Amino acid sequence: MKLNKFSQFKNNASRFHTIVTILSKYGLANWIKKEDPSFIKGLVTSAQGETLAGLPFTVRLRMALTELGTTFIKLGQILSTRGDLVGPEMALELSKLQSDTPIDSVEQVTLMVESALGESISTLFAEFDFIPIGSASIGQVHKATLHDGRSVVVKVQHSDIEDKIRADIEILALLASLSEKYDSELRLYQPKSLIADFSETLLKELDYEKELRNMNLFAQYFSNDADVHIPITYPALSAKQVLTMECLTGFSIADTEKLESMATDTKKIATLGVNIYLDMIFKYHLFHADPHPGNIWVLPGSRIGLLDFGMIGRIDSDLQEAIELMLLAASEKNSNDFTKQVIKVCTLPVGFNKAKLQRDIDEFLHEYLGQPLAVLNVTEILNQMSAIIRHHRLLMPSGASMLIRVLLMLEGSSQQLDRNFSINDAIEPYTHKMRLARLSPQKFTKKLGRSYLIWERLLTALPDDIESVISKMRSGDFDVNLQHRHLDAVINRLVYGILSGAIFVGGSMILSSSVPPLLHGVSVIGAVFISMGSLLGYKLLRAIGKSGDLTDNKHK
Repeated sequence: MKLNKFSQFKNNASRFHTIVTILSKYGLANWIKKEDPSFIKGLVTSAQGETLAGLPFTVRLRMALTELGTTFIKLGQILSTRGDLVGPEMALELSKLQSDTPIDSVEQVTLMVESALGESISTLFAEFDFIPIGSASIGQVHKATLHDGRSVVVKVQHSDIEDKIRADIEILALLASLSEKYDSELRLYQPKSLIADFSETLLKELDYEKELRNMNLFAQYFSNDADVHIPITYPALSAKQVLTMECLTGFSIADTEKLESMATDTKKIATLGVNIYLDMIFKYHLFHADPHPGNIWVLPGSRIGLLDFGMIGRIDSDLQEAIELMLLAASEKNSNDFTKQVIKVCTLPVGFNKAKLQRDIDEFLHEYLGQPLAVLNVTEILNQMSAIIRHHRLLMPSGASMLIRVLLMLEGSSQQLDRNFSINDAIEPYTHKMRLARLSPQKFTKKLGRSYLIWERLLTALPDDIESVISKMRSGDFDVNLQHRHLDAVINRLVYGILSGAIFVGGSMILSSSVPPLLHGVSVIGAVFISMGSLLGYKLLRAIGKSGDLTDNKHK
């Protein structure tokens, strides 16, 4: 394997060398050293590198990501939310990552705003403070004043950040593919899947117009709730790289001094904040996925304001159904049904052992959910469930992992505000409503409607599919390619099934068309074909009923 032959290397040779140099420095590129010694030769392998290699893997990874810059810091921050994949120790270490992206100059900010919005800053704003009030890995935030006197904040993307991130993502995709193939230690973290999810998430965060749409959607959801406020957005002063929104008057729930000096009812704020997120999860199936204290503000009147909608979690209908069934199975300590839903939701690894997973889940359900509700620890339960999933190398969908992270952060933040707060008590009414909703006629009717549409599409497409299969069989283009052992019986049954179905359908068409010769008005050929199809179908069903092989008896 020669790295310099890959297109990702050719397109970004200098950056590729920098990345591999830093990975090698922290002892994270041994697989490159093994597979392509000539490439690694001359890169950093000093005594410092040997000293760093003595540090724990989690620490070395954090240090390497920090040195690699914006894209890799964002990668680490996102990985810190995937305790189900990287484990609690690494998640904790990566949560320490902080972006040190330099602040853009006045000229860079001016160019970005004016090129994105098509007019000069003086035309767009009455005042614009070029000293940012905050700077993160993707952009920085400035205060400004509109010509009508309203105060706003303007998020401005860092200069050239998108090009840098896209180049890094291209290199990361190659490194992930190669590391999964050549490094057994990194393979455990499923780097290809991680980088694919990371790339999708990060590219969405680069689009401020998407964040604006998210904010407007949540504002619509909570429009009738006076206790929740989403900043007003200004679409005419926003673009892909610039987002203008209302400047909130308040402070973060992390500001303990303000909480005390303003005599804030922290118990009310904790309850309100958790209920807002539970509404998002159970009612709207769409939730703000970054609920760290800096994004949750206390506004006048003990209201809650939410910031930063760049990362959103979605619960699709399949995941929603699985969550509901898991909660019901958990309440009954039914490990079989719980395991079925876990398998349905997750991507399974090679060599997956269902029986072992069910034993672990059964032990988990009886150990944790046999306790009174008042003493249950949501953080411990979710961490233990994540540990089981990680142990069996299952890959959860990003929506599920985001949901777990949000619940963990909610419990932590709420207990900082009120030590006696119980998220279990807050969740119980929602789960009760969910159980009742599953029994409602509306829910049944909705499921029936979805099933009807699926069957309608299937039956509508069936004649064309059968015709296509028969056509391919006639032309000799029909192939069934399977790589497995002892599939003779399965193949025989498949062929019998296709032939019996095709002959029966063909006979039905001939019979309905009254193709001569006719006997008492019935097509003889059609009747013969239907009889043959029925006979083959009966033989297939009889063999399946007896668990037979039809024509091959050696595996019985």
